[in-house]
Amino acid sequence: MDTSKLFSLEGKTALVTGGSRGIGKMIAEGFLAQGATVYISSRKADVCNAVAEELGPKCFSLPQDVSSVEGCQNLAVTYSEAESTLDILVNNAGAAWGMPFEDFSEHGWDRVMDLNVKSPFFLLQALHKSLAAAGQPDRPAKVINITSIDGLRLNPWDTYSYHASKSALIYLTKRLAARLVGEHINVTSIAPGAFASEMNRAARDHADEVAVSIPSGRIGVAEDMAGAAIYLASRAGDYVVGDTITVDGGIVHAAVGQSIDA
Repeated sequence: MDTSKLFSLEGKTALVTGGSRGIGKMIAEGFLAQGATVYISSRKADVCNAVAEELGPKCFSLPQDVSSVEGCQNLAVTYSEAESTLDILVNNAGAAWGMPFEDFSEHGWDRVMDLNVKSPFFLLQALHKSLAAAGQPDRPAKVINITSIDGLRLNPWDTYSYHASKSALIYLTKRLAARLVGEHINVTSIAPGAFASEMNRAARDHADEVAVSIPSGRIGVAEDMAGAAIYLASRAGDYVVGDTITVDGGIVHAAVGQSIDA
C-alpha cells in the first residue's frame, strides 16, 4: 500500500463559496497546500480578489452573491468559463440570525434558510454537469457541505432559523448523496464547532472562555478544519458517502451531561 499520495489534491480543481474568510478560507488554504487549483467566491468582490491574491497563483477569485438561484447559476456559468470540470465543491457560504422568539422576523428566517439550505442545493444543481464530468469510478468528484454542530444539538441562543437550516442541510446531504453516488459524485458534510470567524465572534473574541466548555480544552484552528476537508476531498475519503463529520473538539460526541439531583 502506497499512502504517500493519499491526501494529495494535485491536479484537482475546487470551488469554495464563502472562501474569502473564516472556515472557507481555512479550507481553501488547505486545498492549495495539497496542490489543488482553488476558486474562491464571496459577495464582496474587492475582498474576494484581495484574498485570492494573498493565497497565491493557484487561487482565483469569482465574486458572486449565491443567496439566490440566479446567483448560483451565474457562479456556475463563470466557473465553467474557466474550467470544463469540477472535482471539489465546498458549499460554505452561510448566514446566522439571532432574535428573541417573540420578535423573530421573516427577513431573518428567509435570509438564513435561503443561503444555508436553498443555495447549496441550487449551486450543486447548476454545477452538476461539471462535477459529473470530473467523477470517475475510481476517482469520484466531491461535494462538501459545511453544516454545523448546531444542526446536531441545541445551543443556548435564539437562532431558530440557523438551527433549522443546519439540521436540514445535514439531511439534504444524505439525500443528495443517495441521488448522486451512482454518478461518481460523493456528497458529505463537515459540522464545525467553535472556530474563530466573523460568524462565531464568541470563539474569535473570547477563545479562552469558550474553550472551558469544550472537552478538548480549546477552540478549533485552521489546520483542524483544513485536515477534515482535505480528508474528504482526497483519495483518503473516497469511500465516505453521505456522512457528516463533526469537527468540534468533542462537544457533540464526547461531552458528559449534567446529573440532576433528586
